[in-house]
Amino acid sequence: MAECLRSQPGQRLKAREIAAWIYATYPDECRAKLERSTALRSEDDLLQQLVAEVGANRPLIVKANPEIRTVEVRPRLYYWTEESEQEEADAVEERGSIPDPNGPAPTPAAPLEDTSIFEADLYPLLGTFLGSESGLNVQRIDEKQSSNKRGPQGNKWLYPDIVALEDLTRGWTKEIRDCVSEVGARKFRLWSIEVKLLLNRSNVREAYFQAVSNSSWANFAYLAAGEIEGVETLKELRILSSLHGVGLIRIDAQSPSDSEVLIPARERVEVDWANCDRLASENSDFQAVVQRLWEFHRTGGVKPAEWKV
Repeated sequence: MAECLRSQPGQRLKAREIAAWIYATYPDECRAKLERSTALRSEDDLLQQLVAEVGANRPLIVKANPEIRTVEVRPRLYYWTEESEQEEADAVEERGSIPDPNGPAPTPAAPLEDTSIFEADLYPLLGTFLGSESGLNVQRIDEKQSSNKRGPQGNKWLYPDIVALEDLTRGWTKEIRDCVSEVGARKFRLWSIEVKLLLNRSNVREAYFQAVSNSSWANFAYLAAGEIEGVETLKELRILSSLHGVGLIRIDAQSPSDSEVLIPARERVEVDWANCDRLASENSDFQAVVQRLWEFHRTGGVKPAEWKV
């Protein structure tokens, strides 16, 4: 496994791809293993056994080879890098992209950026998932639309990347809608989501507390990532979520419908409208969201075309 990954630095490989490499690189040894076994009856059985051994031996191999990293998705991806976790996180932030695991390996003729996924690519994918999975109306909040009248750092960690409206009255009869309007019951919930390309042990706490900072006003606060590296990163996120209530979404860049909520957010019953007023006064995108919320409260209807990522 280590030899396979070392020979293809930076390339994200599935366990089956590693097993296929082992079979192709060491055919004599693999045939001998097949002949010795009483349980394995075919080459397909052997290949499946190699896949299982990659997963079973992962903890020992990773411990012996710190250059091996694993992406915590299903199927799990493995790759080799000699960068530290901090250097890897910094490089992603500076480059603004992560490699496409289904793209070709980078070569001098096809630099890494040509086969990369950028943070902006994740917004519509996340919007597709939230729309299909939870029926949310999603809006991108562009920090560049902020006034910055408080200075260059005045709005740091103030805005999330995504705001979403959850219509609680969807599918209700007109009579129930009218009744809810009359008694002043809650008609919607607001979601706030901070998006990152990569989460690893080096940047996970900073990213998480950025989400805590810019999502404290919403009913649900989430951190979403295109790539989550290492089981220790997930452990840390579960601990932080139990303390602060911000959930975690994994974005599947190749198949948005296969994205998933790994850690559900803890609901805040009330929206912090004073904080929303601050956000709307500083940013035209957020101001437009508030205007649509007022229109929804007044009419009971949502215009999906107005919500854009």
